[in-house]
Amino acid sequence: MKYLKSTAVIMFFSFASISVFSQIKPLDAMLLNYQYPFEVYYKNLNSQKQSLKMAYMDVAPKKSNGKTIMLLHGKNFNGAYWEKTAKNLSDKGCRVIIPDQIGFGKSSKPQSYQFSFAQLAENTKTILDDLKIDKLIVLGHSMGGMLATRFTLMYPESVEKLILENPIGLEDYKVLAKYQTVDEAYQSELKNTAESYKNYQLKFYYDNKWKAEYQPWLDLIAGWTLHKDYPKVAWNAALTSDMIINQPVVYEFKNIKTPTLLIIGTGDRTAIGKDRAPKEIQPTMGQYQELGKMTQHQITGSKLVELDNVGHLPHIEVYDKFWNALYDFIK
Repeated sequence: MKYLKSTAVIMFFSFASISVFSQIKPLDAMLLNYQYPFEVYYKNLNSQKQSLKMAYMDVAPKKSNGKTIMLLHGKNFNGAYWEKTAKNLSDKGCRVIIPDQIGFGKSSKPQSYQFSFAQLAENTKTILDDLKIDKLIVLGHSMGGMLATRFTLMYPESVEKLILENPIGLEDYKVLAKYQTVDEAYQSELKNTAESYKNYQLKFYYDNKWKAEYQPWLDLIAGWTLHKDYPKVAWNAALTSDMIINQPVVYEFKNIKTPTLLIIGTGDRTAIGKDRAPKEIQPTMGQYQELGKMTQHQITGSKLVELDNVGHLPHIEVYDKFWNALYDFIK
């Protein structure tokens, strides 16, 4: 009888899982059939001998306070997940710029591109120049934190304040993990499914606790795996993974002079290449309760807000706590 009950439970959850994943819709490489929360504009880039389109949202303030803030997305995300943050910032009088980097979201997925954080920063700066924005606050999450750091180092005169929300790159992954070639990374990306993405996020992002509000952001990347365009997306994902591994920013935090806030969910365990590191090293990687403090010590005068029992996405997991820390710093 116990066996029958256990089997029934397993079958129930299996069917439930299939039901959830079966609702995910195929999405093309540039998310043409996916509606973002605000109007999307495109910057035509002539970059590395090719014509590319870089998508961005420009959210006007309800009543301007003169401040502009740019929100930079993570690797497994795009600008859409900033919806609530952007709405609240707009309500408080801020103009909000939300780019999708080349290789991500609604932007071009080039077959051949030398990805670098410096190139992405320069691409982003051209949008700001077109919009005549010469001073702004920069907030970067996850990979966007690495980009925000590079952007601030390249254009310190333009960045009024810097906010890093659970950025990756707080340690040098290439000295911890065995190198993975771009071709190997591509083959690995091709194997991704909705279930494998969810398992990864559960383990590293959310401390094995899944909530309904995480599903829309899983659906976006999972939808790509169901479309014939997925090889383009997977190839860009492999190229950008290589960029993350080979272009650490951890050694340059000491050069940041801009007022900086670190918002760190201490339950985060994200570490690129952890599965390729020696087994004795793996448990030491992605320890954000330590990495946040280490980074604060490196950035002179920076402020650290630690959020206990929070994972990789404070602005999704515990929005109110995230918002209070953010708005306290920028107002």
